[in-house]
Amino acid sequence: MIETFKKTVLAGIGAAVVTKDKVQAGLEDFVKQGKVTAADARAIAEKLAEQGRREFDDASSKLGERFRELLASFDHKYLERIAALEARVAALEGKPSKEKSRGSRP
Repeated sequence: MIETFKKTVLAGIGAAVVTKDKVQAGLEDFVKQGKVTAADARAIAEKLAEQGRREFDDASSKLGERFRELLASFDHKYLERIAALEARVAALEGKPSKEKSRGSRP
């Protein structure tokens, strides 16, 4: 699951790099054609780069938070399952389970 997460993030970064290269090439073409000045092209590139960084940071933050939530839910589910299995094994072995012994302690 973590490998899938890594691949997804890396694919997004790769797409951003390709997009940046295409934007730069497009702006260079506009400068050559005289549609925009070199200064305007730099300003547009900087604005797009800043907007891309903000969007990437937002997406990373949301994705990280969702990933932590997902891991927490797995932990909770697995802990419940482990406790149930421990109780079952203890019952099969004729021993008191940990939960029963915990409840009897003061």
